[in-house]
Amino acid sequence: MIELINLTKKFGARLAVDNLTLKVPAGEIFGLLGHNGAGKSTAIGMMLGQVWPASGQVRICGYDVTARRCQALQKVGAIFESPAFYDYLSGFRNLQILSSYTAPTSRQRIAEVLDWVGLTGREQNAVRTYSHGMRARLALAQALLPRPELLILDEPSDGLDPEGIHEMRQTILRLHRELKLTILLSSHFLNEVEQLCTRIAVLNRGRMVFEGALSETRNRARQVRLRVGDFEAACRHLRQLGLIVASAEGKSVTLSQGVQTERLVRELVSLGMPVHEIVCEQETLEQFYLALMNDQRAGQGGGTENL
Repeated sequence: MIELINLTKKFGARLAVDNLTLKVPAGEIFGLLGHNGAGKSTAIGMMLGQVWPASGQVRICGYDVTARRCQALQKVGAIFESPAFYDYLSGFRNLQILSSYTAPTSRQRIAEVLDWVGLTGREQNAVRTYSHGMRARLALAQALLPRPELLILDEPSDGLDPEGIHEMRQTILRLHRELKLTILLSSHFLNEVEQLCTRIAVLNRGRMVFEGALSETRNRARQVRLRVGDFEAACRHLRQLGLIVASAEGKSVTLSQGVQTERLVRELVSLGMPVHEIVCEQETLEQFYLALMNDQRAGQGGGTENL
C-alpha cells in the first residue's frame, strides 16, 4: 500500500530524511515513531505529494506519487499537520466546501462520515462551538470523504484529553475493523501506538533505526520478577553460575543471554531455596523506544533539529 525506496530529503544543508526504505502492506495499522525532528512529518509530506523528495521514490497504492499524484492519492485520506476549518460555518457545510476542492460529494456521503465519527446531531452547529475533540473528529470525517483504502494520520490525538484520546482510538480501531482500511499512524503517544498498531518503524535523525512487528519490541526484555526466601543469597548463587547479569530493588533480576526462567527455578530449588514467584516482565513500547534512542544517542552524540 505504501512503498518508500531510498527516499531522501534535504532542507538546505539539513538532512531531514536519509535514504529511507519502508513498506506498509495492505491491512496494517502501522506506527511511525520518532522524536521531534526525526523526519516523520517530512516523510508523510512526501507520501502526500506536498513535499518534493531530493531523491528516491514514493509509491502509494501502486502509483508513483511524483509522476502520477492524482492516481496515487485517489484512495487516500489524511490528517496532516493542523486541519483548518471555517469556524463560523457548520461542520456539515465545512465538509461540503472542503470536498468541493477535489470532487463533489453527496449530502448522503457527508452525513455517513459524520455518523462514523460520532458527530451526528452536532453537524449543523458552527465549528467555533466544537471542542478540540470534536474538531479532531471533523478532521477524521474529512479524511474519510473520498472512501479511502489508505488512511494517513499525523498525530490524530494531539491535544486531546484522556477521554478524547480513548474515543479517537476506538474510532480508528472500528474503521480498521469494519472498513478494512490500511492505516499509517504517526504519534508521540506510545501507549496509543501499543494499543493500535501491528507493526512500527522508528526514525532517528531521518534514518530508520527499527522496523518490525510490535511483538518484536516485547521480546527483548530479560527482566524477571523473582520472589524467594533469601533474595540476596539467590542472586549471589545465580551470578556465580552466570545465569543473571544484574539485580534490582530486591525483587527483579536480569537474565543472561539465552537463559530461561526454568533454569533459575531448577538451580534455586536444588539449593533448597523456595521460589514463591518468578514472572517475566514484558517490556513496554516506551521502554523499548527509550532504550533504542539511548543507544542511538550513545553512538551519535549531539542534539536534534525540528523538521
